[in-house]
Amino acid sequence: MAYTAEDVKRLREVTAAGMLDCKKALDESGGDFDKAVEIIRVKGQKGVTKREGRTTSNGLVAAKAEGNTAVMLELNCETDFVAKGDRFQAAANELLEHLFASKISDVATFTASKLASGKTVQEHVDEANATLGEKIELRRLAVLDGSPVALYLHRTSPDLPPQVGVIVQLGKAAGDTGKDVAQHIAAFAPQYLNREAVPSEIVENERRIAEETARAEGKPDAAIAKITEGRVTGFYKDVTLLEQAFAKDNKKSVKQVVDEAGTTVSAFHRFRVGQ
Repeated sequence: MAYTAEDVKRLREVTAAGMLDCKKALDESGGDFDKAVEIIRVKGQKGVTKREGRTTSNGLVAAKAEGNTAVMLELNCETDFVAKGDRFQAAANELLEHLFASKISDVATFTASKLASGKTVQEHVDEANATLGEKIELRRLAVLDGSPVALYLHRTSPDLPPQVGVIVQLGKAAGDTGKDVAQHIAAFAPQYLNREAVPSEIVENERRIAEETARAEGKPDAAIAKITEGRVTGFYKDVTLLEQAFAKDNKKSVKQVVDEAGTTVSAFHRFRVGQ
């Protein structure tokens, strides 16, 4: 059975395999398209262990928020070619729906759980690995549940799926405030919610560095303590969400904006592919 260039193109789109691999599969199958897909999948499955050591620095962030629940995941692959593909994105969406239904935030527990199809998540990922011909890896998950939520997904390039995702949990709904805060988090990447969330050892290290820096600059001994605390305060403004200057109005802190909206932020998660 003969095949055409269109068959090769279609097989590449369906499987994300290389052009040469697609031609070889069609040759082996005698031009039978469905059999060629199976050949690529089988060969891909045989190559799974060979791909274990490869780097998965591309991929996507997927998120869903409804009512009082928001979930997010990062699914990685090796190349942006696969990340752009419908098959990879469909695999991620199936995992996202299962995450939303199960609310399992631990990766190990989640990968052992079963999808509606009866396959485990790990089997689903392994199948994508085999079909797409690249190492596919579920890197991390996040679940927020119990009070109003918001999300924001950002594309760093128009031809790629979202590379940055944020989910935020609020004390109560407040119009567009949740989305505005999520967009701020996407842009400014705070590491902690507030001062209380910063580990004490990190604060003490910053205080030590600030003091040593002030002394090295020759500041008067009487002013060292005040200068040190001022720099620690600046550190908090850099790394804590609520003390950062708000993206849409830098004359206000995020906390001021949230307070004016009559709500609170109790938690957030920010994922960026590969970071």
